[in-house]
Amino acid sequence: RVLLFRSGHLVNTLYMSKPRVLILGGVGFIGRNLVQYLVNNNLTSKIRVADKTIPALANLSEEQKEIFNSKIEFKQSNLARTNTISKVFDDDASFDYVINLAAETKYSQADAVYQENIVDVAVTAANEAIKRGVKHFIELSSGQVYQPGDKPRKEDAKLKPWTGIAKAHLKAEEALKAIPNLPLTILRPALVYGPGDNTSITPRLVTAAVYKSLKEKMEFLWDKDLKINTVHVDDVVSAIWHAATKINPSGAVYNLADENNTSQGSLCGPIENIFGIKTGFIGTMQSKLATSVAMKMVADTANDKHLKPWSDICKNHNITVTPLTPYIDEELLYNDDLCLDGKAITSTGFSYKHPTLTLDLLKAGLDYHIKNGSFPDLSTL
Repeated sequence: RVLLFRSGHLVNTLYMSKPRVLILGGVGFIGRNLVQYLVNNNLTSKIRVADKTIPALANLSEEQKEIFNSKIEFKQSNLARTNTISKVFDDDASFDYVINLAAETKYSQADAVYQENIVDVAVTAANEAIKRGVKHFIELSSGQVYQPGDKPRKEDAKLKPWTGIAKAHLKAEEALKAIPNLPLTILRPALVYGPGDNTSITPRLVTAAVYKSLKEKMEFLWDKDLKINTVHVDDVVSAIWHAATKINPSGAVYNLADENNTSQGSLCGPIENIFGIKTGFIGTMQSKLATSVAMKMVADTANDKHLKPWSDICKNHNITVTPLTPYIDEELLYNDDLCLDGKAITSTGFSYKHPTLTLDLLKAGLDYHIKNGSFPDLSTL
């Protein structure tokens, strides 16, 4: 605690004791929300964000634009390049916490892409963090690293990653744990949704808009019981900060998942409510028949059906640029449950602000994109 005298008055401030934070990949969906959380709660003395994407091109909200313009320091950096990482860390004092959110998020990429943009980034940043005396290195991994199943996976469950991204994240985890003296905590989130989400729950909502325009029933592969567990971005960013400041950096792993136990079926009600459409399921047997020939063909057929109508919706609503798409990647169409037990972190004093996925939370996520001009006003669909 620091006491200062100004104009004859005693001023009590904690500013000098607040931590300095470096956020790698801080312009993305989770990163921008983390920055907003830290600034709005006045939790740091300095925030530096390093990302290859500049904020002006990142579809930030108006509040986030103001924060990035005036409240934090931004460095454009390709974090996959080892010769740039030292410059990201260079400053007049060491950073207390490094939070690594930098990772390739596109599915079905070559292994080399994931190696460079997930594994190499994490290892290079972690080694630099040790050189700089960082107190805590937080690695955001993936809940897709577990063997799929409809029973909640705890942190010690069998590992069998089922996407290319998850395989790379697990490889990164193992590499980080092997680095001597790295003050590490690893977080494995379920599907992260909320304001700014482009790739988690939002594609299903975009696809629902397509089916509303087509006046058709929206049907999903498999059945209503397929688990797609979720966690709100507000809880992810508060968990990151909780881990950095409250958890001993001993290499522990924590899942992040709400209590909703979200499944395909539990999402149908909110989707029907928001868009006024009917939903259903093709069923396990018919899905197996459809996918037994070639899953890529199934994905291509679905994308051919959805992409043109979405383009027409955007054109009719004067939306010229949008990060949103109904495109569904082949990797995500398999009958793989994402089912996590997110309770372990609560034993450290953390609590979830949004334990259940609600209609209002889904609408708030859409409202973010509506205000940014990247999704049509619901009343006009």
